[in-house]
Amino acid sequence: MNEQPLNLKRFLQILRQHWVSVGLVVVIGGFAGAGIAALKPPLYTENALVALSTSTRNMTTQTLIADSTPVLAQAALSLDPHMSPQTLSKSIQVSNPIAFVLSISAQGKTAAEVVKAANAVAKSYVAYVSGASSPGGPQISARIVRYAVSASKASLLVPMLFDALIGALAGAMVGAIIVLAVYRNDRRLRQRDAIADAISVPVLASVPVDHPARAHQWARLLDQYEPSAADARRLGHALDHLGLTALMSGDITSGNSSLTVLSLSSDQGALALGPQLAAFAASQGIRTALVISGRGGDRTIAALRDACVTAPSPRRSKQLRVAVTKDGNRDWPDAALTIVVAVVNSRAPHVADTISTDAMVLAVSAGAATAQQLARVAASTADGRHIAGILVADPDPADPTTGLIPQLGRRTLMPTRITGTAVVTKR
Repeated sequence: MNEQPLNLKRFLQILRQHWVSVGLVVVIGGFAGAGIAALKPPLYTENALVALSTSTRNMTTQTLIADSTPVLAQAALSLDPHMSPQTLSKSIQVSNPIAFVLSISAQGKTAAEVVKAANAVAKSYVAYVSGASSPGGPQISARIVRYAVSASKASLLVPMLFDALIGALAGAMVGAIIVLAVYRNDRRLRQRDAIADAISVPVLASVPVDHPARAHQWARLLDQYEPSAADARRLGHALDHLGLTALMSGDITSGNSSLTVLSLSSDQGALALGPQLAAFAASQGIRTALVISGRGGDRTIAALRDACVTAPSPRRSKQLRVAVTKDGNRDWPDAALTIVVAVVNSRAPHVADTISTDAMVLAVSAGAATAQQLARVAASTADGRHIAGILVADPDPADPTTGLIPQLGRRTLMPTRITGTAVVTKR
């Protein structure tokens, strides 16, 4: 199958499917931004104000003089400890906030050094422009109208929040790029229509599943599984579609019916669909036998077998029986409905090796299998058996499709000369 084209819709679909990964990178970016802000805490700031005579003509020149090397050199000598004019210049900023007033602002790590620096530069400037060597002449009158008294610093919260926001936005971009690069060629099927189209078989039901990994967790599922009203309706529809209407209506005189729920060995989530379907059928008053078929398998399948051979708890439905078979023996517990759980190898499936039953459905989790894997499963059926439907585990909540009509029967629009579009049905 060709890779899906990468467009905006596909891009947004990938982000939605892997929002947890993107969210993790966003969180990391936010914490990184906040950490960088914490490494650069706000500095203390204070200023001294110097008033000049109203006859001063060029305030821009006075601003430059206040920040000049001669003024800063004299101020630096008066500080204790002494510092170079270049170092002092980095912490001083001179501005002209209002007419004939200079604001000499200082920044530093401690409040004391900031106050000393601002006042030292203000005094040095006044002495410089008022002296005989002033570039502007002795006619310039300047005096300090406000000395620096106590320095303060801004809250660290604001820069931390700002940098955290920038970091989160950067993390979102990086996370989106990483997810796109990793999953753009992911061919696993997530939409019900795509799953149905892979083998031209309709989706009978799609329900969330439990994910037991140990024997006691499987036992709890068999004892306590209770689907929601919507899920119960979907499971009932699946049984009805498979011709088990008589069982659902309470008519159990028609003999024993059997159903195989087939799943792939790589899809552990779908393994729970068979036990959940059996528990649901038993809750409807149907005498149900759950049979675990086959040998080998991973730990999850082994745990399910262990749960089936242990003594049931008193809370398990009296209508549910469980059994394990390793050689295809059909001597199962007496029941109106027998559900066989079978697992086939994902790479080389052999459905023909599984126990023959009246009907067979394929259980698959959304996003767990490719079209090629499902096609191999369908191609491995034999002896006239075929897959009658598909059960989807953990469907994508944003999936708008139903999978009820496979591609061969789906209606498509084709252009015509008269109306511009025409309805065509593929057969």
